[in-house]
Amino acid sequence: MPSQATSTRRLRQRVHLALPATSANLGPAFDAAALAMNFYIRIDARAAKEFSIQATGRDREICGRIENHLILNTYREVLEAARKPVTPLALKIANDIPIGKGCGSSAAARLAGVALAVHFGKLHWRDAHIIGEASRREQHPDNASACWMGGITVARMSGEAEAEVVNIHPKGKWPLLLAVPAESLATEEARRALPTQHSHADAVANVRNSMLLLAALTQGRHELLAHALEDRIHQPYRAALCPLLPCLQELQGTSGIAGAALSGAGPSVLMFLDPRASVAKVSRAVTEHLSKNGLSAELIPTSITLRGGRSM
Repeated sequence: MPSQATSTRRLRQRVHLALPATSANLGPAFDAAALAMNFYIRIDARAAKEFSIQATGRDREICGRIENHLILNTYREVLEAARKPVTPLALKIANDIPIGKGCGSSAAARLAGVALAVHFGKLHWRDAHIIGEASRREQHPDNASACWMGGITVARMSGEAEAEVVNIHPKGKWPLLLAVPAESLATEEARRALPTQHSHADAVANVRNSMLLLAALTQGRHELLAHALEDRIHQPYRAALCPLLPCLQELQGTSGIAGAALSGAGPSVLMFLDPRASVAKVSRAVTEHLSKNGLSAELIPTSITLRGGRSM
């Protein structure tokens, strides 16, 4: 029978991660707020003689490619910066997060790399440091904070090393419907569409709507969303790159859709549903409306999850 010390060593030689998809910006809360959705990238990792990956699920060709792998590159870089030995890993990846579609896939991958480095390098980092390291690489903390903490988060960087995060549990039920187009959109391209300056009126409107949005989420006020999700900072400039957005915004307040916003930098669109509505009926209405406008998208029913990566 193995001793307790032997069992502990074996446990340290493997780890399981489940990191949720995330939707950032949430309309007016640009680069500040995000929410976690209840579909995941799941990773089983164990110490091995050499690096290997077995991938299943979405985009398995990308997930299973050893070269320039975002998880493994982050893992190596964190350990090397901490002057820790780089233990080769055998990974099993089961991915449900669309890559390059505004659903937080890169934040989840970078967090996975950081979390694996913390585990196998015995770094003993706090949540703020783990989120901060991933956020520094992402260049903003919204997706990383929601992915690690779950629920809804408002975050900012505190220096270069750590993030300051407020974790919010929404009141009531918040069913969501994510519309994902076939084509991807690089975050860098979406960033290039933004102006370098905004008017005072646009800034004030976004601050007001962001506060209204947080109040709606924390008080369960679905009826406020159509106005609370209004944005003047990024969505108007990205609409040409993300044609699903203006099309689906036409359905706000009808067909069981309380509000719609670009998911992250796009091109996917996140719809907040009336909790009394039938998801199947809403999906049919969305599909018909898109078809009338010459558009199509995969529709993913989901909801806000309180489970983040730190729940491993």
